[in-house]
Amino acid sequence: MTERDRAILALETVWPRHSGAKEEVIRAQLGMSSARYYQLLGRLIDSDAAMAYDPMLVGGLRRIRESRALQRSARTPGFVG
Repeated sequence: MTERDRAILALETVWPRHSGAKEEVIRAQLGMSSARYYQLLGRLIDSDAAMAYDPMLVGGLRRIRESRALQRSARTPGFVG
């Protein structure tokens, strides 16, 4: 894992303790847009290296992502053709 990968996971670990907008913290601490951050985070939590580095955090983030995907699919009406 790169230093940037570890910094992204560290931010996810401590985020509830920060005040203010997360996007501002992402820009200030990591020097990237929030869109890029979430793109990298999504790839990162799929990696075996991230799971080995912090299994509790990565497992939790994977569960949150899966739950949100299920909620979205439940709201999306099926195609009727």
